[in-house]
Parts: sequence; structure tokens; C-alpha cells
Amino acid sequence: MKRILVIEDDAAILRGLKDNLEYESYEVLTAADGEEGYYLIKEKKPDLIILDLMLPKMNGYELCRKVRNEGVTTPILMLTARGEEMDRVHGLDLGADDYVTKPFSVPELLARIRAIIRRIQKAKTGDLPSDLKFGKISINFKSFEARKEDEILDMSRKEFGILRLLAARAGEVITRDELLDEVWGYDQYPTTRTVDNHIALLRTKLEDDPSKPRYLITVHGVGYKLVLEP
Repeated sequence: MKRILVIEDDAAILRGLKDNLEYESYEVLTAADGEEGYYLIKEKKPDLIILDLMLPKMNGYELCRKVRNEGVTTPILMLTARGEEMDRVHGLDLGADDYVTKPFSVPELLARIRAIIRRIQKAKTGDLPSDLKFGKISINFKSFEARKEDEILDMSRKEFGILRLLAARAGEVITRDELLDEVWGYDQYPTTRTVDNHIALLRTKLEDDPSKPRYLITVHGVGYKLVLEP
């Protein structure tokens, strides 16, 4: 589960962001001023920071400059009422990764957050695997061939895509939204139920007992992970 720190002094916006992010299965930390935000960055090490510019005690520009000078590489999404181009450029020059101007669309903000997290994960995992073996299963992602012992499995491109992403991050929970973004593309607007249906089909093909999966594991309220047994 990704941890997001929201630093915002407007109580209504802070509460709304917290509720929406928690609904999307993120762990959310909050701060109402720059000094508290700095403390949480150092102590809690969030995966992403949503940072308002106009903050008491230490404004967003100062905070961004401070943490970047200290070597903190956590992605920063700046959130501000200002819309002037120079403000955006200044924030990005200080090390922010993206910029959203109030009033903002919650779906757009969530899409930007997912895009940033996706970029981070790609940088961590590198190239996706070209093949995968576990249990009785062998998969070749380049030729789109799958076998269970000597039986050839009939799998769709989407099923290969889901399994390849899970294999790249084996043992780590991947949210339904991440799977949608990576395999379908978030501009296509499928539903999370689509992911559930594809996982269910994959289990019928890969698991010996789909009702008691050993490899494709559900993490309730979050998403799925691939467990590879030795």
C-alpha cells in the first residue's frame, strides 16, 4: 500500500483529499503547515507528497527546496491556487514532479498520482520479465505462450499483461487501479470489476484449485499479488 503525505492548510480540501485517497486504498498522512510536513517527510518517508504552496510556517517552495537540498527524492505533486506560468515553472525548477491548480478535478488528480507512482515503480522494477515459471506453469511473454505441464493454455493478451505485471513485482500487492492503468490504460475507463473477472479467469487456468489459490492471492480492499513458491 502506497503512503501519501498531503500538506494543505485548508481543512476542507485536506479532509476531501484524505477521504478520496483512502477510498482508493492509499495510506494517507496529513499536515496543515510546512514544518509539520517536513517532520513527516523525514520521519514517515511517504511514497508521494501532495504539497500546497501557500502554507504557514514554511511555504511549499521553501519546503520543496529544503528537502531536495537534503537529498530527498520522494515525488512531489504541487497543489496551489496560483495559475501563473512562472509559479508553475518555479515549482518544477525546485524539484516538483507535477503541478495541479485549484480548483481541480479529483479524477484528474488521482490519474496524475497514479502516473507518478507508475513511473516510480517502473524505475524500481526495470524491464518487465520475458518469461515466468512457477509450479506446473511456464509462461513466455514474448511469444505469448503459456503451458501447464504439457497442456497449452488459452490466454488473452490482457491476461498475459496482468500476469507479467504481477510477476515483475512478485510478492508485492498491486492495486486494481494500478493494474487498470498499466494493462488497459486509464484513459479507457474500465472498472475495477474488470480486473476481478480477469483474475478469476486466470485462476481457472493457472491454479490447481481456483477456489483456494496458491499463487494469485487477493489482498482484500487493496488488490492482488503473485506469490512464487520456491
